[in-house]
Amino acid sequence: MKLRVWARDLTLGARFAVTGGRPGLLRTLLTATGVGFGVALLLLAASLPNMLFQREVREAVRAVDASREVTAPGPGTFLHLTRATTYRDDVVSGLLLQPDGDAPPVPPGATAFPRTGEMLVSPALRELLDSPEGALLEERLPYEVAGTLGKGGLIGPADLRYVAHVDFLDAGNLDGRGERFGWSVPEEPMNAFLILLVVVACVVLLLPVLVFIATAVRFGGEQRDRRLAALRLVGADVPMTRRIAAGESLAGALLGLLAGAGLFAAARQFAGSFTIWDVNAFPSDVVPMPALAALALAAVPVASVVVTLVALRGVAIEPLGVVRASAPRRRRLWWRLLLLAAGAALLAPLMGRVAVTETSIDTVPVVTGTVLFLIGLTTLLPWLVEAGVKRLHAGPVAWQLAVRRLQLSSGTAARAVSGIVVAATGAIALQMLFQAMERDFTRFTSADSSRVQIAAGFRGRAADEARDITARFGRTEGVAEVMSVVESHVWRPGPLEKGKDFAPVASLRVGDCPSLREFATLPSCKDGDVFVLLAHGAQGSPDDARVTAVARPGATVALRDPHPYGEDPKRTAKTPVPLWKLPAGTKVVDSRPDPTGMYQYGVLATPSAIDTGLLDTPYAQNMIRLDPAVPDAADHVRNTTAAVDPTAWTKDLKDIERDAAFSSVRTGILVGSTLTMLLVAASLLVTTLEQLRDRKRLLSSLVAFGTRRSTLSWSVLWQTAVPIALGLALAVVGGLGLGVVLLKMGGQTVQDWWVFLPVVGVGAALIGLVTLLSMPALWRLMRADGLRTE
Repeated sequence: MKLRVWARDLTLGARFAVTGGRPGLLRTLLTATGVGFGVALLLLAASLPNMLFQREVREAVRAVDASREVTAPGPGTFLHLTRATTYRDDVVSGLLLQPDGDAPPVPPGATAFPRTGEMLVSPALRELLDSPEGALLEERLPYEVAGTLGKGGLIGPADLRYVAHVDFLDAGNLDGRGERFGWSVPEEPMNAFLILLVVVACVVLLLPVLVFIATAVRFGGEQRDRRLAALRLVGADVPMTRRIAAGESLAGALLGLLAGAGLFAAARQFAGSFTIWDVNAFPSDVVPMPALAALALAAVPVASVVVTLVALRGVAIEPLGVVRASAPRRRRLWWRLLLLAAGAALLAPLMGRVAVTETSIDTVPVVTGTVLFLIGLTTLLPWLVEAGVKRLHAGPVAWQLAVRRLQLSSGTAARAVSGIVVAATGAIALQMLFQAMERDFTRFTSADSSRVQIAAGFRGRAADEARDITARFGRTEGVAEVMSVVESHVWRPGPLEKGKDFAPVASLRVGDCPSLREFATLPSCKDGDVFVLLAHGAQGSPDDARVTAVARPGATVALRDPHPYGEDPKRTAKTPVPLWKLPAGTKVVDSRPDPTGMYQYGVLATPSAIDTGLLDTPYAQNMIRLDPAVPDAADHVRNTTAAVDPTAWTKDLKDIERDAAFSSVRTGILVGSTLTMLLVAASLLVTTLEQLRDRKRLLSSLVAFGTRRSTLSWSVLWQTAVPIALGLALAVVGGLGLGVVLLKMGGQTVQDWWVFLPVVGVGAALIGLVTLLSMPALWRLMRADGLRTE
């Protein structure tokens, strides 16, 4: 019987929501719009795990199977080399394949294996190559485009990828031999600090959505109250009127569910058209997790009923009117502080309990404590706004209009900005976490990018070839200076020491004097000089005795390994080992960090001091300084490297490198933060428009009595600015407090107490944006026809 009564009254309220005339229908549509935005974002958030999982699956599917080693060639085997390059700010991933037989497996995303000299490209790469912006990259990929890779070989629609069939892979330049594609690797457990960051981010990013939905279902409260009074006049009791009011909110929420599902369905179709923080996805990958989607869809209608019933507890609905226009009852502070204290009490015992070596955290108290703390701040905001506006009085007419309105209905204004408070509080806490954790997940490479910006390496290059390569780099557009060395090794000749399986060895670098000075502090240098380079054990390098046991002034060294097979007498070197004697005047010099930040050791020689044609597996390395005034200088260098040897590598020297997992989490949070801030802006705009619509007759009356339109415009600005200013002040205090507690969990310290300034700047920008966007509606509502009534 009770359920039947509830169903009857909720249904009646839903009918009022859609058949109550134009004002009622507008209110319902406004509620549905607000709820729809929130539901769409919740569904997108529920889709994020599947999106990231599908990206990992696609990455694994297109990789060469490395689960077992393939050594013998066969009709279905192939040589492979992964070759990625950077074009401007984008990474272009590539895979070079060379079949051993006539039946190689077809690469994922392809319909057939390309012929020699051909490549298959992703749609995004093909579009880039066909455009004028891709002219430099087209020079770097000297293969004929034979087809397009499908989604099976791509991690996303914007993926820049190519697969080429080549004929120059050999044992010295390949990654390995494969027989099929697709493999999986054990998932590395995430660091406990990163788990804490992810958990807090999920709470911080999703709670504003829920707050906004709770605010949206209360749109049009004043007009609804007048209708409920009419229901009381015709015989409805108080519980019935409250259930009918809940039915109206439920109707708006259900329409909002449909609108949100529609917005989500439309948005997922354009998922591949947008790239946010380097992340995009195929529409088929944007699928909510069933459990999360069901929870979100079930929570919205339930929340609409609960929020409405709670909101009406403090309202006396009588047949002759609604007692809301009288002075509201003073808000109590104690239970709001109790929520904050409960959240802090759950988080405080976890201080110092999260270690960087752990791979798990106690998620439940972290989530519960953070949620209680943020909800406590949200509930504290109406009390703060009420207490603050009571003390505001004198000022211009626009200011007095705004203040009087806030004093009469501060709760509505506080609800409008509650989402901003939660978002700002969470953003401040997350930024504090980011700054503190960045030290643990950021590695200083020791590289000096002021000396050299790009390094390039080539296998099997003797001195003449190295000089030619250096000259080509010197002629490359955007290159200011090139340092080049040929690297190899020298060994101590003679029989092996007893119990040793190999001869003592040291590195050898041959180059001109400016290039050698990048590795050592040279007192003087001219062509023909030789130096013994000692690192004195820096960075784990061998002690000086091990180096001088091979290379010292006047010593004879072998230019190839004299004992490649150890002491096996049946396996000896088939060719004589070339020897070289270091000059008696060889100087001993100290190592200095090279541009990559490493201390090298061994022998340094100028070109005329040694015949590099005798070296064992020589390796040419070029260190290139770019001209900052030339655009795309780095891409010109990469083009030259690819023209010399497509298997050669180039490396951009960076002073700082970030952990891949930390960067991935940071990217995900930035994507979520962007979407949340867009929702916050939309929610503030919708709430402002709803408040203006409720005051339509009042605005028209003020204009009719001679109030200037500019005065009313400024009053709307102040009505938005004052609650936001108080809310941001609360968010700064709460965000800093929450951030300190979260930092203490991992034993971290605050890096910057002024981290809240960008958040405050965003809040101020929102005030201006919302006011500007609400002006057309405000001017339309101030027309004389707003005085009409039905």
